[in-house]
Amino acid sequence: MGMSAEDERAASPRDEEWPEAEKAEKLARGAALKWASGVFYRPEKLEGLGHYRRRETQRNSSIQSRLKSTVQSYLEGVSAGLEQLRSAAQEVQSVCQDLGAARWALLDSTDHFQGLQQMRELMEEHVQLASVVQVLPQIFSGPDPMVFPEPQTFPLIISLIICIYIPGANPFISTLSAGISPPSPTVHEVFSHILQLLHGQHLLEAHVELMMVEQLRDDILSQLHLRGLSGAQATMLSYFSGLQDLNESLAKQLWDIVGSSLRLVREDPVLFVTAVRIIEREEKIDDALLLEATFLPPGRPKGWRQKFYQVLQDTITGARFHAPRTDAEGPGLAKHLAALQKDIVSELRVVKDLMVQCVPAHYNILSVCTATYHQALSSHLQEILREDLDKQGLFLLLEWALHVYHSPEMMGHPDLLPEVDVSALDPLMSSELVDQTEKRYVMKVKASVFEWMQRTLEVEFKEWFREEEPETDHQGFFQSALPAIVMQMLNENIQVASLITDSLQQKIYNMALEELEAFLGRLREALVQCGKEHQQDRAVPKYYISHLLAVLNNNLALSNSVSSLHPDTACGEVPASLQAALDRMQKKATQLLLEELLLDLQPLCLQLPSRKWLSGSQLVGSMCEVIDKYAKDFSRVRSPLFTLLLAESELLVANQYLRALLQRKVVCKSREERGQLCHRLLQDATQLRELFCGLGLERSQQSLEAVFALRELICLKDPALLSLEVLGFITKYPDVSDEHVSTLLDIRGDVSKEVRHVVLEMMAQHPQVLPEGYRPIFSTILVPVPELPFCLRKGKCA
Repeated sequence: MGMSAEDERAASPRDEEWPEAEKAEKLARGAALKWASGVFYRPEKLEGLGHYRRRETQRNSSIQSRLKSTVQSYLEGVSAGLEQLRSAAQEVQSVCQDLGAARWALLDSTDHFQGLQQMRELMEEHVQLASVVQVLPQIFSGPDPMVFPEPQTFPLIISLIICIYIPGANPFISTLSAGISPPSPTVHEVFSHILQLLHGQHLLEAHVELMMVEQLRDDILSQLHLRGLSGAQATMLSYFSGLQDLNESLAKQLWDIVGSSLRLVREDPVLFVTAVRIIEREEKIDDALLLEATFLPPGRPKGWRQKFYQVLQDTITGARFHAPRTDAEGPGLAKHLAALQKDIVSELRVVKDLMVQCVPAHYNILSVCTATYHQALSSHLQEILREDLDKQGLFLLLEWALHVYHSPEMMGHPDLLPEVDVSALDPLMSSELVDQTEKRYVMKVKASVFEWMQRTLEVEFKEWFREEEPETDHQGFFQSALPAIVMQMLNENIQVASLITDSLQQKIYNMALEELEAFLGRLREALVQCGKEHQQDRAVPKYYISHLLAVLNNNLALSNSVSSLHPDTACGEVPASLQAALDRMQKKATQLLLEELLLDLQPLCLQLPSRKWLSGSQLVGSMCEVIDKYAKDFSRVRSPLFTLLLAESELLVANQYLRALLQRKVVCKSREERGQLCHRLLQDATQLRELFCGLGLERSQQSLEAVFALRELICLKDPALLSLEVLGFITKYPDVSDEHVSTLLDIRGDVSKEVRHVVLEMMAQHPQVLPEGYRPIFSTILVPVPELPFCLRKGKCA
């Protein structure tokens, strides 16, 4: 069961090298021991121990046979690999021997290579001589005797040029050249042929011949330049002067083709491709000459590729954006922008689908055309904005530049994406230009809103003079169409502005509030003027009070609707200045209604106080009838306004009643008269209070309590207590003055000078301050000035 010492020593290196094997072996031993313990624990299983031993023996034999097979296969592969390595080593050794032999053979051939170099130089001289022999007769065949010297000088010039072309050439070559007969064609005949090719639009052939002549001229001028023969250079330039005209003629045709490129790539792309090929040839020649930087022939660099871009850009700009326009407003501008949109998309499609295939990739023609259209369109929009556009024109430009231009209907068209991308370019309209345009648009809208509001105001007051009441809503409240018209007009302008930018919407919103505030001011002025006219003839307008009530309802409707104008309805607070204008409007309409009530109450108030009134007349009853009639009219306004009108009417009635009482028309001469006066005051105040309570005005909101308090002063039996009673009175009504109290003491008729002095002294010692929210009652009541005694004696009158 255990391992011997030798087994442990043999297993030790393996265990150190393969710790996993040691772990696996321990696990196997543990499993075997567990199984064996289970077998010995249960004796009935000992019978199967022999079967288990045979099965394990067979499995070990199978594993050993598979291991032997695997090791054998591995050894055979290693043997084959070693054999291949031996063969490869032998081949490498053979190649090294061959390379050594080749190296020695190459070293032995050095002398032969020197002879080949001399032969190559001789061949180059021969080629140059042949070229000179062919070219010189053409050069000197010019028919113009003013250009070249006499024929007898030709051999000398020929010898000179040969010496230039072939340094070290023998002088006798010039003698041979003098006897060469000039072959055809001549240079001038070539010029004529090139011109014929240009006229026939055989541009490639013409350009090939033109390049040959230019190459001939440039070679000669280059050699003359190196020799420092400036006089000969001038002669050659004069002789080849016709090249300039040919170049200009070719260039003109090329630029005409480029100018018609958008049409040609659809109809005849061959002509356009020909022009591009010629331009590229010339560009390569320019690049080569600039790279050498030794001699730059006349007319170089031509820069035709740059000219190609310029002509293409000028064509795009001139065709769409330089045409005179007379449709700066209204539908004309919309048609113009729609035409631009259609044409630009169509032409960019042509560039993307056709022109790109006709030019080299490095032309980046689609990006160039896109940038050209973008810049030209930006400049064009600025030109349009210099005109005096109406609000519709300004809106169209803003919408088109900020939304339509980038939409799928134009630069974001599916046929143009993703190759066409204007996001990397500058904005079509700069932020400063957009802001200026928005301000111009706001001014135009402001003028339009002012005009509409003024027209609405005129129509509104025309309705006042119709022989019928103003319209009512479903609850019977008076109203007119003015709030709906005004708010709809302002809201529509704000909503339209939201289609452009948030900043424009905010500008229009601010303008709308300003115009609404100004409109309320004009409405108030018109109301005042109408009130003055009504004072002159109360029969006109017939339904004056009803229209004033409609004005109050309209003002309330406007106040409730202002918050809906704000782009963010959650924070639509009414500005303080606008709220003040609404409050002034409401106050003026309320004032005019109270003036009407006062005009009907004044004839009755003039009869107060009087002996007839003290005896029990129905003056207050008549006043109640007038008040009740007006209250029925006031019921045609909404609840907060109705309560306000009741409160103001009650304050007016209390004020007029107290004003009439304090005129000192009645002075009590006895206690009985004071009692009669107090009884009358109690009946009148109670009747008026019950009337207003019945109309819905709570007692805490009424000012008639001042009549009850004043009655208490008059009813006080002991004048010595007046100072305390007056102190309580002025504490409750701090706007009471000394004159008011003196008048009340006069009405009592039983107050001595000493008591009066005590009362007034007490008032001087207790000055009152009006508390916040106090509604003044006595401050608007003026009492008559007491008459001073007339005295003829000098000095004081007793």
